[in-house]
Amino acid sequence: MQAIIVKEFGSADQLSLTTIPDLVPGEGEVVIHVEAAGVGLVDVLQRQGFLGVSAPGYIPGVEVAGRVMAVGSGVDEYLLGQRVFAQGRDGYAEQFVASARGVVLLPEHVSSEAAVGLGVNALVASFSITRASLEAGEALLVRGASGGIGAMVAQLAVRRGAVVTAVTSPGMADSVAALGVQHVVRRGTDPQPKGPFDVIIDPVAGEATVAFVETLASNGRYVVNGAAAGFPPATISQVLLQGFTKSPTYSLLSLDSVPQEEKLAEATALFAQAARGELEPPIAQVLPLREAAEAHKVLEAGRLFGKVVLKP
Repeated sequence: MQAIIVKEFGSADQLSLTTIPDLVPGEGEVVIHVEAAGVGLVDVLQRQGFLGVSAPGYIPGVEVAGRVMAVGSGVDEYLLGQRVFAQGRDGYAEQFVASARGVVLLPEHVSSEAAVGLGVNALVASFSITRASLEAGEALLVRGASGGIGAMVAQLAVRRGAVVTAVTSPGMADSVAALGVQHVVRRGTDPQPKGPFDVIIDPVAGEATVAFVETLASNGRYVVNGAAAGFPPATISQVLLQGFTKSPTYSLLSLDSVPQEEKLAEATALFAQAARGELEPPIAQVLPLREAAEAHKVLEAGRLFGKVVLKP
């Protein structure tokens, strides 16, 4: 089968198409014929040598969708031929091994591309909203609203009845407004939003985190679920303490910390919403597997609205 490997840590040009042996499922595992693989910021950071990948030569990609083509011992053969979504490692390939207990069956009307368009992004967004205890009528600020996670936060928050302010680049403003948010702030063009905001959900972070923390209302909650602009500055604790009388809450959300059974249940619910037309996975571009380097380049350029998908 064909797969993409990272030859050396560094630029997107280190992504290379290669041929490796077909996969064989072990006990309790399935092999999925991959129809779509999601491309995310985590893949970019790993390619650059961050996030704990031990050595070059690995296959990137943490989410796929496709059909089960083989099952290992102890796995119900009912899964053969079923369309599923799965998370794990080595997703940029024609085949993917996953634990049979970790796959999510896809509804008939949710394509494989749509599944990874939701996938990790929708899960991070949903658990971030839960972590923030966002309620109907509360004021929410979403940073990076044109990215995969930000766009899903905006959609889910609008459905929950929050009053959503979305920060995005000027070129993405119309696409973000179409999500149903009440206020769109064009980064670098419009004035910095002053709030107060009951909740801020932030997949961007970076130095600007400090200024956004200062816009929290009393008892406001700030959730960082990504670091597209780098880690927040060390001074963030000082800023929080300066706002002590407002009792702010500042927390981090990684999907790795969520128990698997909760992720499976939430993914099932999100795919069901998509099948009913209640959620729209924003897909920016679908590229063939061999163009993985181009997929990383367009993602890093930040000029697309929504998810980049690879199609073997």
